Amino acid sequence: MHVETHGLHSGSTTCGIGRLVSYCWCVSTLTRCSRARQAAALLIPFSALIGCGTDEAARAAVPVIWEPTTALNESLPSGVAVYLGHNESLPLRAWYVRIDESAPDISTRVVISDDSTDNRETVSSFAHDLGACVVVNGGYFRMDQTPSGHVGLLVSGGELLWPATRSVLRDSLSYETARAAIGFTEPGEIQITWATTRNDTVYSWPDPPTHLPGRPAQPLDYDRAQIWQVLDALSAGPALVVDGRIDVTTDQEVFFGTSIPDVHPRTAAGRTRDGSLILMVVDGRQTVSRGVNLEELAAMMLDVGAVDALNLDGGGSSTLVVNGVLLNRPAGGVFQREVMSALATFCD
Repeated sequence: MHVETHGLHSGSTTCGIGRLVSYCWCVSTLTRCSRARQAAALLIPFSALIGCGTDEAARAAVPVIWEPTTALNESLPSGVAVYLGHNESLPLRAWYVRIDESAPDISTRVVISDDSTDNRETVSSFAHDLGACVVVNGGYFRMDQTPSGHVGLLVSGGELLWPATRSVLRDSLSYETARAAIGFTEPGEIQITWATTRNDTVYSWPDPPTHLPGRPAQPLDYDRAQIWQVLDALSAGPALVVDGRIDVTTDQEVFFGTSIPDVHPRTAAGRTRDGSLILMVVDGRQTVSRGVNLEELAAMMLDVGAVDALNLDGGGSSTLVVNGVLLNRPAGGVFQREVMSALATFCD
């Protein structure tokens, strides 16, 4: 979703998100589908929420069947594989790409639009101009500004192009922020952390501030942070999966009071235990795909192998292009919203 006011839309708050509220999850592991799919598909059940006593918590498990896109995968290096997922009853349609960042001919970078008029271009334009084999949209941005401004950290080619969001106001209260970010510290190495900037230096945090709605945390103690030496990085948020478990840090990253936790088209990025990159796009606001909320997105990322993951810009921005082909249907069609930043994978 594009960002109109400081990167956030107004909207309702989801119950019990994050570490500070007891939220019980039952997360299944990756399992093979029925014999009818003959091992060509993967059955990925969403996690069932238990406890909290809300409609969110009472949601039943929903299976998503993932199948490799064989024809497309044959045109890609062996270290890049694309999967199409669907659920006909929800309904839901999604894609994810697993990218072996350790392969010598594969690398992923954070890229920014070179359109000097408005700082925005389509994901297909990024793919065409850069010759990238896989591109998804990146971080939040301001569409009410021309040229657009990025909302949150943006580092490309070792240059800090945009600082992290320093603080957010909610009901006249100021919350100092450390939001989820994905970074590439050297070729083949992915890190997902909470990030801030100070005096043109990027910092990584072991956990986000302990904010709650109406209760800002204490000021950040930079003795707990580490300088984050990244070649490329961008932030969005919130975090979805942390150290192999679902941990949606909506409140801590001050996304409460916005529509970001609600059901939307989605883009997410994550890393697997072996260091591979996972990029996922979920269609939404369509008769064939309703979209997902943050907890559902977290469960999907966990179940396809992510041990750390974060939410990227979504809504009408969610776009996946592979080998020059638009795979999903942004806003239900082929029209692509212009975005400011993207994650681009190069298959040299």
